Amino acid sequence: MRAAFIDHVAIQVSDYAASRRFYERALAPLGVRMLEVTSPDSGLPETAIGPAGAEDFVITPGTPAARVHVAFVVPDNATVEAFWLSALEAGGTDNGPPGPRPKYHEHYFGAYVLDPDGNNVEAVCHGPLAEP
Repeated sequence: MRAAFIDHVAIQVSDYAASRRFYERALAPLGVRMLEVTSPDSGLPETAIGPAGAEDFVITPGTPAARVHVAFVVPDNATVEAFWLSALEAGGTDNGPPGPRPKYHEHYFGAYVLDPDGNNVEAVCHGPLAEP
């Protein structure tokens, strides 16, 4: 099992309501919850997303500085596929269907979807982890 390295990630989104709807539907197969909070910095609404107790992915209204790639670890290939379908149904754009990605390692199975701002959102299952 890999240890966590990143504490949290926050991205600005150009249409907060649309992005919130997208992430709520796209990440539903991952069993996440959406916490509505107020930014202590800006006073604006934010949504913290993640499994209970680990709502570490945050969207906040603003002007995106650059496109990002964020990957969410999931427990199995079926969840990768469910994410991809849910994200497309939520209005995401296909950026790589579910499948193996052996160029990363032999057990890597992922899918990619672009969110409303063009960010590359991925669900990935590592299966049995390969040795580094």
